[in-house]
Amino acid sequence: MASVATGFWAGWVVTLTVVSVIGLVWLLLSVYSARDDSAEVASHLWDETLREGTTPAPLWWFWLILALLAVSVVYLILYPGLGAYAGALRWSQGSRLADSVARYEQNFGPEHARIAQAPIAELERDATAMRSAWHLFNGNCTACHGPEAHGQAALFPSLTDAEWQWGGDEAQLMQTITQGRTAVMPPWQGVLGDDGVAKMADYVLTLSSGGAAADDDTAQKFLMFCSACHGATGAGLPALGAPALNDNTWLYGGTPAAVRDSIANGRTGTMPAFGTRLDATEIKLLTAWLAAGGKPLRGQ
Repeated sequence: MASVATGFWAGWVVTLTVVSVIGLVWLLLSVYSARDDSAEVASHLWDETLREGTTPAPLWWFWLILALLAVSVVYLILYPGLGAYAGALRWSQGSRLADSVARYEQNFGPEHARIAQAPIAELERDATAMRSAWHLFNGNCTACHGPEAHGQAALFPSLTDAEWQWGGDEAQLMQTITQGRTAVMPPWQGVLGDDGVAKMADYVLTLSSGGAAADDDTAQKFLMFCSACHGATGAGLPALGAPALNDNTWLYGGTPAAVRDSIANGRTGTMPAFGTRLDATEIKLLTAWLAAGGKPLRGQ
């Protein structure tokens, strides 16, 4: 058992445990062996109303504590609890976990391997696989993206549409789930000022609606400050997580006030990495479910 104490610490644990048990037994016997029910009971009065007596504890307490000590000794004999001693039953949490993993592999290993090798398109058509993916989504993603995967709180995007800030193909979805994403929209208040922020918000809203171009000065500032991430036409750049500005999809809200707030104060968003929480097969199932449109499967 590699997880138990060895060497000096094993001996220290054994010594401390044995001495504690012996000490408790001695204390128990010494208290109850001196018991004298016929002695006159003295009492002390504290704080005028609190009376303290000297009557010994009931005898059934003695038998109860003694029984618990006996159970403790039996436990230490059967199970690990004395340093490096593995116990007569050789039980350990590690062995229980290994048994569970072995049973899982025996029951689900072939299906696990099939999913790992199957193309995403095939999994999208597999009702059982999509049901498993839906349960994975419920257990890991609904806190942010909502029970219907429509996003929520003007912070977390919808997963049911075709708009993907970091790209929506198979490799990009897997990378997003596995490694997470960190988006940074810097604040531009200090550079543009109040009037510049207002004009830039109007320009961005014009891009999203396909309307007439704004004044040349604002357009030049857009090319200077914004096009490196969002592109000269506002088409966005998934490699940087910069969303398109020439459509009508807004994560943080598309009202003039919300757009001005985004430009003035910037935005930061974090998608946590699930690569250490989910295995490759589970991530592939979620990827297939998202690629299929992220449809909730109620009642399944």
